[in-house]
Amino acid sequence: MRRILTALLTLTALAFVDHAAVQRVRAQTPARRGAPRTAPAPVPPPPPAFAPSLDREAVRWVDTTLKSLSDDQLVGQLIMGRLDSTYLSADSAAFEELAALVRDIHIGGFCAFGGVEPVPAVMLNGTYGATILGQPLELAAILNRLQRLSPLPLVVAGDFEHGVGMRINGATRFPRAMAFGAAGDAALVREAGRVTGVESRALGVHVNFAPVADVNNNPRNPVINIRSFGEDPTRVGVMVRAAVEGLQSGGVVATLKHFPGHGDTAVDTHLGLATVSHDRERLERVELPPFQAGVAAGAGAAMVAHVELPAIDSQPGPATFSRMVVRGLLRHELDFGGVIYSDGMRMEAVNALAEPGEAAVRAIEAGLDVVLDSPDPRAAHAAMKAALASGRLTRAQLESSTARLLAHKARLGLHKTRTVDLDAVMTHVGTRAGADLARTTAERAVTLLRDERTQVPLATPRTGKLLYLSVLDYPANWRIAAPSRTVIPELRKRWGAVTAVELSDRSTAEELELVRAMAANYDAVLVGVFVRASSGSGRLDLATGVVRLLQDLSGAAARRNQPMVAAFFGSPYAAVAATSLPAVLVTYDFGDYAEAAAVRAIAGEIPIQGRLPVALGEGLGVGFGLTRPGPAGSAR
Repeated sequence: MRRILTALLTLTALAFVDHAAVQRVRAQTPARRGAPRTAPAPVPPPPPAFAPSLDREAVRWVDTTLKSLSDDQLVGQLIMGRLDSTYLSADSAAFEELAALVRDIHIGGFCAFGGVEPVPAVMLNGTYGATILGQPLELAAILNRLQRLSPLPLVVAGDFEHGVGMRINGATRFPRAMAFGAAGDAALVREAGRVTGVESRALGVHVNFAPVADVNNNPRNPVINIRSFGEDPTRVGVMVRAAVEGLQSGGVVATLKHFPGHGDTAVDTHLGLATVSHDRERLERVELPPFQAGVAAGAGAAMVAHVELPAIDSQPGPATFSRMVVRGLLRHELDFGGVIYSDGMRMEAVNALAEPGEAAVRAIEAGLDVVLDSPDPRAAHAAMKAALASGRLTRAQLESSTARLLAHKARLGLHKTRTVDLDAVMTHVGTRAGADLARTTAERAVTLLRDERTQVPLATPRTGKLLYLSVLDYPANWRIAAPSRTVIPELRKRWGAVTAVELSDRSTAEELELVRAMAANYDAVLVGVFVRASSGSGRLDLATGVVRLLQDLSGAAARRNQPMVAAFFGSPYAAVAATSLPAVLVTYDFGDYAEAAAVRAIAGEIPIQGRLPVALGEGLGVGFGLTRPGPAGSAR
């Protein structure tokens, strides 16, 4: 027992050594001149780590709890609902529904999302974005209240692929996985995972639905794309292992997704059923190695994709409903002993095939442990309970899944403490150390693909006039990360006269002609291209008229020896068609850090050293990237 406790204490200390180091450095830094000197506030203790194993007390709690569960409770533990991270009054209908799921169907936990606001459903101007970020203190408070209402500790998940800031305002938002692949440093991935784990636990979130272990080798993949570390299975496996280690050292359960690989599909499973048509040899060579690396690293969970795999199961339908994929390939062949989650059951790939109750039963029949985000959790519960009564589902099977879930709750320490300290949220969420790590990663990811006239860094004097074109795939749903909101002010810090114009598929012929005519009046033209691989959109391209304008501007710039540099944000595959552009950078991401990094690279303030994690055509293979040294002494 003493050895176990010592090991757990050591792991906990190691998980937070970097945070302590940051605090020491800050304590030793002289105060700014004129700033009042105040004693540092006491730092609340970090959240508990995800223990590597169960001690005797935890084993006893799991066994005792499992034996005490009624059929209703046993079924409810295998259902995970959803909640938004925006303020809820305890007297609201929305909170009462969450409480009723805990009280009536004994739900096992929730997945925390951001938030949504109502928008007008109008024709001709459907550009409003309904998605908003959640709030950290609101989320922690809601979860605390639900934990107190539940007889059993709830396990809470978050879809925090690139940091808690992906969903929660004020938390750290890291670049997408492909940017980490371009930076090529597993240590960055590991530390980002640790920071994400610490922030998650501070909010009361215990499972992160990350890392994405998909190998993205389909340029037309509309849903994975920059969410993947790249297209080389070995390199992706190294990053997946680092992510698992980092997340779990930070205290959350890492989830390998989307098993057995969603990277070579051209259908968004939010919209329809995708098929991975490769044979078994190809799956073992390309799709499966990153998952095997994650299993070897000790990942506590996996998520099964709503994709068809005829090479594994000749019966039509998604892997979600396939015993051969879930029990055969994942549980037995890969020897995975962790918790297996479905992907979101609201997605059209499964929602179109079965009613919520039947879909839940088929998923559990296949061997999944948790039905995630059913469109109707009550119907799922009723159908699963009926299947148990009829013998379609056995109590032994449900107990096996529940035992895995209870073991995770105990390894998370939830059998002892299930609520969080609200005062500690501001200490652990959204730190400067996390922001520095995100900024460093974004800068190291910037990759220079082309510089035909040696225009990077841009030599235009600071007194010169710049035309900046913010080119969007389409203008809708940009509410969280409005394009160019950082590029434009950062450019104006460096060049006094910057004219900014936004173009998209809604730009008229007259507007495009105006830009074509005005470009000659500027000393340089900079272009920011924003193309999303966005869940539920199915779109990946720029409008034809906008592409033609960029081609014309490139030709005119070459004739008058006018510098022209383009930075691509989001999908790097969009740069494949930009052969006419003389200088091209890719960032693999949207948001403030990527935009600031691109401007700094163009201005010559940082070295450019990113390497392609995916192939973009002839001469642009994996590992390609032109380099620039940056200012003296800046090389890393």
